[in-house]
Amino acid sequence: MPELQRLRPDHAPALLAFERTNRAYFAASIPDRGDAYFAEFEARHQSLLAEQATGLILFHVLVESDGEVVGRVNLVDVADGSAELGYRIGERAAGRGLATAGVRQVCTLGATEYGLTTLRAETTLDNAGSRTVLTRTGFVPVGEMTLDGRPGLRFVRYLREEAAANPAP
Repeated sequence: MPELQRLRPDHAPALLAFERTNRAYFAASIPDRGDAYFAEFEARHQSLLAEQATGLILFHVLVESDGEVVGRVNLVDVADGSAELGYRIGERAAGRGLATAGVRQVCTLGATEYGLTTLRAETTLDNAGSRTVLTRTGFVPVGEMTLDGRPGLRFVRYLREEAAANPAP
């Protein structure tokens, strides 16, 4: 099982390979990152790490024992005890329960290490896999929305039970 790790500078080569390898796969269900993302990857990676140091974003990667990145689980817009959850699993690793495991781990980290009480997420109605991950990990739908012109759902997850079960040392 891949290990969930907080994003670090040395993840850059493996992360770029992950994004390049899975670009078309991801673009089939979510908006493409665009050519600039890849052309300016190193500068963007450094910028995101600097922003992560402020605590406004918390990026994680799922890393195989050989160093290959097979997924991402991120918390963005971190403020006032709340954050927006996002995740993506590479095509080769899909269907192995990695998204569910990674989201569960980030929910626990959110409650026990990051001081969060609420996570939000959004997905399109046609992304059954993402909706399944969210419901399996305790998120509940709270409203409809439009995501990049496609109908979708907003979800929320309250983290108080994680904090109570796993108090910070």
